[in-house]
Amino acid sequence: MNERYIRDQRGRSERGSGTVLAAALGMVLILVTSFVLLLAQSAVLASQSAAAADLAALAGADALRGVSAGDPCAVAAAVAARHEALLISCSEGSDQSVEVRTQSTARTVLGSATGRARAGPPP
Repeated sequence: MNERYIRDQRGRSERGSGTVLAAALGMVLILVTSFVLLLAQSAVLASQSAAAADLAALAGADALRGVSAGDPCAVAAAVAARHEALLISCSEGSDQSVEVRTQSTARTVLGSATGRARAGPPP
């Protein structure tokens, strides 16, 4: 068998170098895909936390105005809990508005997501 292999300047064979290059390219592709999936998961958690904050603020504002029964911050905490979020802060404004901050109970490698919302009567 007379096989010819490409040799470098020192006379070493470059046989198998394509395999190493393909394996390295595969690893880079896996890392990039993992990073994109991690960012997508974080974006979903941020959206869920923002939605929980919006709904908690609306429910708290309804309770403050007397549309529904209960303490506004307690109602907001209950709504946030139903949406898998913790109520971090709740404050009632003088204009019958409620401002809440929520934190997602689920976490990613990048941390947990938070949301902030304010709700009150229409202007």
